[in-house]
Amino acid sequence: MDDEAPLLLTGPDYGATKVVVASGIDGAAVHREGDTRNGEAFDDVPHAKRQLGLFSAVVLIFNRIIGTGIFATPSVILRSSGSVGVALLMWLTGATIAAVGTTVYIELGTGLPRSGGEKNYLEYIYRHPKFLATCAFSVYAVITGSSSANSLVFSEYLLNAFDVPPTRFNTRLVAFLCLTFCATVHGTHVRFGLRLQNSLGIFKLFLLGGIGLTGLCSLFGLLHVPSPHNFEHMWEGSRGDVSALVVGLYNVIWSFVGYSTANYALSEVRNPVWTIKRAAPIALVGVTAVYMLVNVAYFAVVSKEDILGSKRIVAALFFRNLFGSNTERILSAFISLSTLGNLLSGQFSQGRVIQELGREGVLPFAAFFSSNKPFNAPLAALVTQWFFSCTFVILPPPGDAYLFMISLSSYSLAIINTLVSFGLLLLYARPEWDPPFRAPKPVVVAFFLSNVFLVVVPFVPPKEGGGTYEHLPYWAHAVTAFAVSFIGLAYWYVWCRWLPRWKGYRLQREWVLQDDGVSRCVFQKMPIEDR
Repeated sequence: MDDEAPLLLTGPDYGATKVVVASGIDGAAVHREGDTRNGEAFDDVPHAKRQLGLFSAVVLIFNRIIGTGIFATPSVILRSSGSVGVALLMWLTGATIAAVGTTVYIELGTGLPRSGGEKNYLEYIYRHPKFLATCAFSVYAVITGSSSANSLVFSEYLLNAFDVPPTRFNTRLVAFLCLTFCATVHGTHVRFGLRLQNSLGIFKLFLLGGIGLTGLCSLFGLLHVPSPHNFEHMWEGSRGDVSALVVGLYNVIWSFVGYSTANYALSEVRNPVWTIKRAAPIALVGVTAVYMLVNVAYFAVVSKEDILGSKRIVAALFFRNLFGSNTERILSAFISLSTLGNLLSGQFSQGRVIQELGREGVLPFAAFFSSNKPFNAPLAALVTQWFFSCTFVILPPPGDAYLFMISLSSYSLAIINTLVSFGLLLLYARPEWDPPFRAPKPVVVAFFLSNVFLVVVPFVPPKEGGGTYEHLPYWAHAVTAFAVSFIGLAYWYVWCRWLPRWKGYRLQREWVLQDDGVSRCVFQKMPIEDR
């Protein structure tokens, strides 16, 4: 039967006209030659929707990368490495992995300059079976976009600032309220949300710069603070347990997660090709410099034993040792504000990923997820992300919640990055792939191999007594990350294969224009005559 056959089922009134849209799943991409609008034509959304320039894109990435990691993970990383020297090397290793990853994502972002990030890249690379990559990724989008771990750290620092002892109830209650605030702001007042997260990004830069400079002054004897002598024995206690080192490296990598944040919102970036080539490197260089300075500052002021026992409040100990116990609470308030900036940036970008999955038409209730109504913002997508983040805050056991969510998110991201980097190597054999920016092939290979390593090693049993969790097995996050992919695979099979075969129709895909001027994909069920 041809494409003009009547529909098997009467479709809804989409309130829009059919349009032709460039889509990665159909093999469309921006080429080096012929792109006269710096990528804006690829996803031709209303120009008023493009509210992010170079500065806002840099701050978005900077804000997203620097969240709770630099404040909350140094003790975990030191425990995994065993020594100050190895801990610093692990931070440099994480920065290197982030740098090669940034290069890979710049190439993909310039070739497919549309909101959605990895969704676009996976469905462009792995086009067959059609829609399988998109369905599988949708589950990972919820996990990697979860803000549960950061919201818990925000809660702990805020409670510490008000001198309230943290309990399981009040920690999760404050985290819930924080997630609700972020979703509400970005879902109802986009401009205010952008101004707020930009302001918090600038505040964060001054805060971390001040910590770094203060620590250097202490290290060189310009401040009268007792030295913990960490740098005199910086290699003492170094561990050779590969499993423990990888757990520490996961925490470092998690602290650098966000270098691809602008890729998730490229449909809202002005001149996206030009902007992404500059914004991501600027942000990453700034983050790396700040991270190394702050780590040196911690080790210059706080003893190794105190850092190991600090769990997630090492920065508060830093200020206590320098300025007294009263300032510890002030710093906790500052760190909670810094974490809020990260949460706002994360919700802004991840909400766009969920919305893009809705625009692609593969999710149930796609019109709901793709909508910008009623506040000209992806409120429905943000509420969805809010729901899953709150669920992840509440469900895991108290002692393991934070580390499990970090490890699950980092491991899921390693799986995605492995598929993306391997796919990019496959694209080099396709003559139609010629984006405005090309990553050096050795860089792509290095990114691929580093992520393969991160995917494989967590299955190596740790040494006796070196388990990662208190109540969960060491492989919990790795097995969970693979298991959840079957949710997407099962959904794809039922929606795209089993139901059409059972009910005798085929899915026909077309793009329509919504009332807000943004296009989305709809699927029509076309009857098959011969069953």
